[in-house]
Amino acid sequence: MTDAPKAKIYTRTGDKGTTRLVDGSCVEKFNPRVEAYGTVDELNSVLGVVRSSLAAVTEIKALDAILEKVQNELFNIGSLLATEKDEVFKLLPAITDEQIHFLEKQIDLLTVELPELRNFILPAGHLVAAHLHVARTSCRRAERRSAEIAVKDERYAQTLQYLNRLSDYLFVAARWVNLKTGHHDVLWKKT
Repeated sequence: MTDAPKAKIYTRTGDKGTTRLVDGSCVEKFNPRVEAYGTVDELNSVLGVVRSSLAAVTEIKALDAILEKVQNELFNIGSLLATEKDEVFKLLPAITDEQIHFLEKQIDLLTVELPELRNFILPAGHLVAAHLHVARTSCRRAERRSAEIAVKDERYAQTLQYLNRLSDYLFVAARWVNLKTGHHDVLWKKT
């Protein structure tokens, strides 16, 4: 019995600097859409590193389920950003007000436990907190790249809101991880 041939991962369509969007459109690899969904993909990968780091620290494992939900939603965002044609866009999972409100609720829940922040802090502390800060800065970049599309296309308004809330959540989560692991916020010292 022979196995059916496996599909090859390489397509060679990008060899000349172009790629296909979800809707089949062919664009250059430096197209703002490709930049936007590419940075969302980078963010998703950073969150994978965060999640794998959580397993070693009992006090912060509760973040894992939330971050898994976020990773799935980031895949949805990536597919939306990679779609220009409205008829395809409408078939994709949308970003909803409920998802944005969920992030706001998570921010509020974590903030209740945190000391008031009166200074800027450095992205430091526990290793997981540092990874969360990397994710936050990656999220800010994804937000900037997505804004290039959203300012010209109203369909991405909620995507932009989601990324904005997510970066806030990641900042608060980093502080919360430091608190739960016995690390203090590292204050910025103006020298």
